[in-house]
Amino acid sequence: MTITGTPGRTEPKKPSEPSEPAEPAEPEAHGDRRSVPPSDPSRRNGAVLVGFTAVTNLADGVMRLALPLLAVRLTDSPALVTTASLALTLPWLLTALHIGVVVDRFDRRMLLWLAGAARLAAMGGLFAAAVTGHLTLGRLLAAGAVLGVADVLAATAGSALVPAAVGREHRPRVNAWMVGAETVGQEFAGPFVGGLLLAAGTGLALGAIGVTYAAAALLLVLLAGRFRPAAPAPGTPSVPVNTRIAEGFRLLWRDPVLRTLSLTAAALNAVWGAWLALMPLHAHQAMGLGPGEYGFLLSGLGIGGLVGAATVTWVNRLLGPRRAMLADLLGTCAMTALPALTTSLWAVAAGAFLGGMGGTLWAVNSRTLTQQKVPDALLGRYTAASRLLCYGALPIGTAAAGLLAELLGTRTVFAVISVLALTTVIPFLRRVKAADLTGTSAP
Repeated sequence: MTITGTPGRTEPKKPSEPSEPAEPAEPEAHGDRRSVPPSDPSRRNGAVLVGFTAVTNLADGVMRLALPLLAVRLTDSPALVTTASLALTLPWLLTALHIGVVVDRFDRRMLLWLAGAARLAAMGGLFAAAVTGHLTLGRLLAAGAVLGVADVLAATAGSALVPAAVGREHRPRVNAWMVGAETVGQEFAGPFVGGLLLAAGTGLALGAIGVTYAAAALLLVLLAGRFRPAAPAPGTPSVPVNTRIAEGFRLLWRDPVLRTLSLTAAALNAVWGAWLALMPLHAHQAMGLGPGEYGFLLSGLGIGGLVGAATVTWVNRLLGPRRAMLADLLGTCAMTALPALTTSLWAVAAGAFLGGMGGTLWAVNSRTLTQQKVPDALLGRYTAASRLLCYGALPIGTAAAGLLAELLGTRTVFAVISVLALTTVIPFLRRVKAADLTGTSAP
């Protein structure tokens, strides 16, 4: 699952800018410049971005496994152990909006390098503390906070950089590969490699994460083009930060398609948060699953995500992007309804597969639509506002599910959240039309 993407799960047309690579000719009605020089860097830049995403998410997957496990070695308190994960995620709520302003003012590749430098500093500090025997919970949480802020900066700048690096016709395919790389790194390779590295030694694991982040930063040297947003016209009065933040929210709310997609993604993330929070207890108590069987069940999410990334172009051609995104809504309904209807491992795992595949279809198409619809000068702030809304729904869904499960039981709560997922279908069909998604399919 990619809630990153996607959230994830997230143009008046953009003016022509120096940072936008020239693209193939299309009818003048599209309103964009479309001349193509022989040196169009889209394919090269797309390969670099996919490679960067794969390497970075491999390191992220290892790190997200390593930090909580290191916390377990340092304290027996469940509350303190959970602070390791909180340190990684809380920056999305505290810093995302201001980082969105930064992304719309400075060179986005330089910001990715800055995020990489912060990650290296944090991992270097942890490595030194581990090998000298001075690793404490405080140092671990401080490093986690730095890594969390760097993640917000990298995710926001990376998403905003894609339209300047890759031509319109290549974006659906590049987005699909990037979402696939996120899935592999975060849900498969990262945790697996992290477990092996931690078994070999804490210092080795922390050092390997740092080296991987450094390798990802070096890949960015291969990007061709300029990635600084257009500067304000001379004499333009400075705009307060809060006003700039509000511009991102204003674009999100005033555009009916973007508003519908963001609110739908927030509702889906709340549902996902509830499902992930309840499934461990439900699998143990109601389904009687052991650790191996539970791991098999969860693997359905990742396998579905990989299948979605590999087939999104074909699915878009067969069904159209609108119906492909609708499939995510229905897949989420199935994922949440099946635990309420049956205790069959295979049935619930099949629901997880549908949810994972649908999540990838949604992430790729919504990401591509955003890159086409949102002006380059607002991409950072819009992305930050949308992700804040979507990511903020995760803890709400988690907390609400826990409280309801105490009163009603897990099966009833799964039924409730499946109905919530189903209610997203009507506003999506009413507000999002096939014409709104024109151009999101790969040729």
